[in-house]
Amino acid sequence: MYTDKTLVCKDCGNEFIFTAGEQEFYAEKGFTNEPQRCKPCRDAKKNASKNREMFTAICASCGKEATVPFKPHDDRPVYCSECFAKQRGE
Repeated sequence: MYTDKTLVCKDCGNEFIFTAGEQEFYAEKGFTNEPQRCKPCRDAKKNASKNREMFTAICASCGKEATVPFKPHDDRPVYCSECFAKQRGE
């Protein structure tokens, strides 16, 4: 039987409750580690990756404009998604 546990968030340092129901869910899914972040910090971490800054570049293969999640450098080629997939397939 599970009982509620008080944990400390590694990001904000606030205490949060790891409920008995959540512990049971974790056990059913085979998760062995307890959560390290409170719900607001977990949500913020998820949203941070969704709101990533995108950059525009010209594809080194076909010359079309491409949007990429990194700042392009002049010394490295950048490919649009179609040409990148072709490069990976070779």
